[in-house]
Amino acid sequence: MPAARESLLDAAYTALTERAWTAVRMVDVAAAAGVSRQTLYNEFGSKEGLARALVRRETDNYLAGVARALSQGSPAAGARRDAAGRVAAAATWTLRTARANPLVRAVLTGCWSDRLPAPAAGAAPPPANRPGIPAQRNAPSGDGPLPGPAELVGRFCDQAVAALEPDWPEEQLPALCAACETAARLTLACVVAPVTPGTAPSAGCVPARRSRRELEAEAVSRLVRGAFARMPADAQPGERC
Repeated sequence: MPAARESLLDAAYTALTERAWTAVRMVDVAAAAGVSRQTLYNEFGSKEGLARALVRRETDNYLAGVARALSQGSPAAGARRDAAGRVAAAATWTLRTARANPLVRAVLTGCWSDRLPAPAAGAAPPPANRPGIPAQRNAPSGDGPLPGPAELVGRFCDQAVAALEPDWPEEQLPALCAACETAARLTLACVVAPVTPGTAPSAGCVPARRSRRELEAEAVSRLVRGAFARMPADAQPGERC
């Protein structure tokens, strides 16, 4: 029953924002979702199963947002795509989501506070070294291990390459892959060590009072664009037919 499942996950997430996971009771989650406790146990099996499903849903929603950011702003046929700008948009989404969603931040960083459900099954092992272009990863199955920081960096990179590669000649795809990999790792570094409001403004600009979110978005965008600027001069997107 998908509707009941989503309602239960919504109720569990709301409860987690109000109190530590250890204080969240299954009976309260069921009541908040408007279903019986037996329905909750039938759906998830245990509190650990509920926690795993909740972490997986929030992670999947985050990755769906990455895909949306990468797809936005696609120009009409015949125009060059702003690859760095699209990856920077995905990086900004990552920072914004990590700030707002403690579960996504924990999965991205591997740092789980006492308030959060512990990833009992462990995170997926880091992906093997991927020469050239990374293969697309399948979304984790319901019983599979939860992704960890290395896996999410790989998925971010894979999604970026998949979204951008139609504009690149085949021989230039390794350079694109390297730029996306660097951008993904820089994004994760910004999540782990957020930008502070004391960031100096660009030379010649009158400093304006800006939010921390704006400063973080500006910083990660600059880093991502720098990763693409370091690509070889001959590694540029082609014209779409």
